[in-house]
Amino acid sequence: MSSVALPRTIFDESHDDFRDTVRRFVQREVSPHLDAWTEAGRVDRSLFAKAGETGLLGISAPARTGGGDVDDFRYNAIMIEELASAGATAVSMSLCGINDLIAPYLIAFGSEQQQDRWLTPLVAGEQIGAIAMTEPGTGSDLASISTTARADGDDFILTGSKTFISNGLLADFVIVVARTDPDAGRAGFSLLVVEEGMPGFTRSGPLKKIGLGAQDTVELSFAEVRVPAENVLGKPGDGWMQLRHNLPIERLHIAVTSMARMRATFEQALEYATQRTAFGQRIADFQANRFYLAELATQIEVAQVFVDRCILDAAHGQLDEVTAAMAKWWVTELHQKVIDRALQLHGGYGYTREYPVAHDYLDSRVATIYGGTTEIMKEIIGRRLTRE
Repeated sequence: MSSVALPRTIFDESHDDFRDTVRRFVQREVSPHLDAWTEAGRVDRSLFAKAGETGLLGISAPARTGGGDVDDFRYNAIMIEELASAGATAVSMSLCGINDLIAPYLIAFGSEQQQDRWLTPLVAGEQIGAIAMTEPGTGSDLASISTTARADGDDFILTGSKTFISNGLLADFVIVVARTDPDAGRAGFSLLVVEEGMPGFTRSGPLKKIGLGAQDTVELSFAEVRVPAENVLGKPGDGWMQLRHNLPIERLHIAVTSMARMRATFEQALEYATQRTAFGQRIADFQANRFYLAELATQIEVAQVFVDRCILDAAHGQLDEVTAAMAKWWVTELHQKVIDRALQLHGGYGYTREYPVAHDYLDSRVATIYGGTTEIMKEIIGRRLTRE
């Protein structure tokens, strides 16, 4: 496919140097351990410290906290791409989730004291963070969150549960979305930081998923957890605005992951099809298969151009929620098509875990669900198109 792939023009020499650093890190610290982490249901905690030492965490965090102080999503995208290309999608969720899902809330809304308390050790890989939005009864419908935090003097009493929480088992602290004013609608949500060891805070898992085995995913329970007011990010009632601020980046994160992974899967399928023979000729020489390959190659190139535009928009602080929703649903759904055709080209071998295509088949399916389902993405886009 390299002979027909369009050159990507959004990166400069500094980005290329960073990609080399990330690639060496993945080869040294990630790839050799993937099978063991999959069996364990989580990555090793030491990986975060090693990533911190290498300068891969907190890319946009202030230098005062040990971060890179570089607000350029192209670096984030490079890290996602290198991990996904290596088949380490589950690890990407752990490490890149720090950069794209956790740190941004502390950077944008944390006080200097809160940043010193949580962001500095997060960037160093000394602490691990998670964010808890989804609940057992709400799924993608964040407006229906029922976890509550009622005021009690200078504290909040947190009650409820969350599910499908990435990094939830290893996390030293969790940013929890809770309803602090039940009568205020979307102005009644707040982000509270719950820390390991707080009485009433428990977790169960990891959940037994069909894919992403190395990603620890858990359920969290809050039984009258006392959270001090100083653990609220920003002001009480700002939670919905804070979520809307970062959800486009989370959805682009997912799109970039699917984009990189589908390219790798397609390359592997193409190589297999040009080497494997059946009925006296290469699989790739059957016209039906050539057409499949041509269609997928074209669709992948078209999608990459759009994703690269979104990456640039994010790098310049201009990515809006509708464009991010478009990228998220389109690319993740295309990934499903690519992986389905790729597995078919492998025949029976594609159904064995000996080949990477089988792992991608299992790992990729959730991409159309988490971060907001395809249907929710279309709803976001449709509402913008039809609003008066």
